[in-house]
Amino acid sequence: MSHTQKVAVIGLGNIGKALATDLIKGKRKIIVASKNYDDAVAFAANNADLIESAHIGEAVKAADIVIPTVWFNVEQEFVQQFAGELKGKIIIDVSNPIAPDENGGFKKIIDQNQSSGQIINDLVGNNAKVVKTFGTLGVESLANAAHQQPAKVMFYATDHSDVSDAIEVLIRDAGFEALNVGTIDQSIRIEVFGDLHEFGALGKPSTLEEVKGKI
Repeated sequence: MSHTQKVAVIGLGNIGKALATDLIKGKRKIIVASKNYDDAVAFAANNADLIESAHIGEAVKAADIVIPTVWFNVEQEFVQQFAGELKGKIIIDVSNPIAPDENGGFKKIIDQNQSSGQIINDLVGNNAKVVKTFGTLGVESLANAAHQQPAKVMFYATDHSDVSDAIEVLIRDAGFEALNVGTIDQSIRIEVFGDLHEFGALGKPSTLEEVKGKI
């Protein structure tokens, strides 16, 4: 059933391209959209059987699962701008609330005890169902750790248990092992600097066996 749900990847930066590529490797049909429509057309050209290009508004309307692969501040604007079109859909939050610091690294741009997942969830409210996932790995690992054996874990968090089946199918299609860490208030654990993030205490893409006892 979940394979029939239409998926839209909104944004074709490094994260968007990596995730879209993972999904089509898993033979999942997707819609791609970008603020530059020609970028979406070009990305879809070599995989026309699995990828449909669209303008952003069209992609949002057509999809059941919407994945805005954009910076955190842009995602906040996105969910407000398209609130009407997003009603009743699943929104995947991949964002990490970070920005470059003065030392060549990154810093958190929200309160240390806040998570972008909770902020997006609160912003959306009852309009749609927010799931935090796909942001638990850096872009290189998102691209290179997918579709390996044994599979690497992709954590997710959501307040909506009724979408778990659809999300776990989506994660498997992207080439990972799905693992639920709980409700959306646990999303801080799978964001940058969290204990279950590659750039936090976990330190690397990990298998299910390697994360046993850490959830």
